[in-house]
Amino acid sequence: MSHLSRFLATLILVNGKPRSILCEGIKSTGRSLATLANNREYDVVVVGGGIVGAASARELMLRHPNLKMAILEKESALAKHQTGHNSGVIHAGIYYKPGSLKAKLCVEGMHLMYQYCDEKKIPYKKVGKLIVATDKVEVERLAELHKRAIQNKVPDIKILKGLEEIQKVEPYCVGLEALWSPHTGIIDYSIVTKQYGVDFKEKGGEIYLNFEVTGFENSSDKNYPVLIKSKDGKQVKSKYVLTCGGLQADKLAELSGCPKAPRIIPFRGEYLLLNPEKAKLIKGNIYPVPDPRFPFLGVHFTPRMDGTVWLGPNAVLAFQREGYTWSDINFSELVDALLYPGFLKLSVKYVFAGAQEVIRSAIPSLQVKKLQKFVPSITTSDVARGPAGVRAQALDLSGNLIDDFVFDMYKESSSDSIGNRVLHCRNAPSPGATSSLAIAKMMADRLESEFKL
Repeated sequence: MSHLSRFLATLILVNGKPRSILCEGIKSTGRSLATLANNREYDVVVVGGGIVGAASARELMLRHPNLKMAILEKESALAKHQTGHNSGVIHAGIYYKPGSLKAKLCVEGMHLMYQYCDEKKIPYKKVGKLIVATDKVEVERLAELHKRAIQNKVPDIKILKGLEEIQKVEPYCVGLEALWSPHTGIIDYSIVTKQYGVDFKEKGGEIYLNFEVTGFENSSDKNYPVLIKSKDGKQVKSKYVLTCGGLQADKLAELSGCPKAPRIIPFRGEYLLLNPEKAKLIKGNIYPVPDPRFPFLGVHFTPRMDGTVWLGPNAVLAFQREGYTWSDINFSELVDALLYPGFLKLSVKYVFAGAQEVIRSAIPSLQVKKLQKFVPSITTSDVARGPAGVRAQALDLSGNLIDDFVFDMYKESSSDSIGNRVLHCRNAPSPGATSSLAIAKMMADRLESEFKL
């Protein structure tokens, strides 16, 4: 019987298939697959070169340097999509439900991230975060958020009372009260991910770029029973596979027999850029108090490592999985999203809020108006359209946004089944980047236990 027959003792069934719910400088490998014809057999292959995939591969390789391991990435470099297009915030763990794995991983991940960056001399800035309440309802919500942050052991968190205390931190910010998190930081996660890749290769791991996985099949080699095929005909064999596909996570899961649900629905977040003179007014992250009626956080001020300040994001449906502009359209992927029952139910629930997001995308002044609640001196003439990212939001069939880490396997009675040897990370939501080193430790522990590595 396969080592995976006992994998994930906490499996639950979704659509009749097992699911485990867990309560977020490399440009070339230097050698092509053609020149590695005798070395394309691996103990573990990780599909996906984003921050979670790279961190997990690195952790396994550090623990087990004698393992033969590879990362397969479909793009020409690591961190090309979600990792390379996010806001670059090192989160402190304020928002998440106390006692949840997400809260634990975020706080642990934040400490590990700062330690790792100090060791590797990766630049970051602890600019802090203000979560600002501008009316009495938000003041009440802020108090609850403060309690949650304390339960989550967020370091040095405190409430600032009144305008004077707020402006000691952010001189141009206004509000009634604010929650101050001095250990929230900013970083370039692309640099972090590429360093994970460097660590992985230094321990003997291989990274194959431009390897778009299109299938998992049984190989003729009993020692390496999983044959992994690429779009352009390349092949790799492995004993076990872990996929961390981000925006393509559900499609990869389907390749080994898993169901379509939960489905990845791509939501684009568009940012505005504050002009350099006004950017000097912003010292750290300035966030709104979350409104529990809506699924996304709301627009905020995010300083960047290069000195720019991003304003946003909004949240609109992307017309393709990797669609960073309105003109990026893949009709097959768009139809797939629009016809998914979970998206239809979500759309009905948030039809008014969704329409507002689309309007704000078209009219930047409406976005600026929301930001003026916190920094009144910002005007429409101070901003320009900026970059965008796409969030891989997992939705269940009922239209619920899945807000935790999801692992999936298609297990069958036969120990020779491909599904028994392929584990899929189907959802790694924010704070996946902040938590990447903590997630990697958790995943490595589980893989060691079940794969007998």
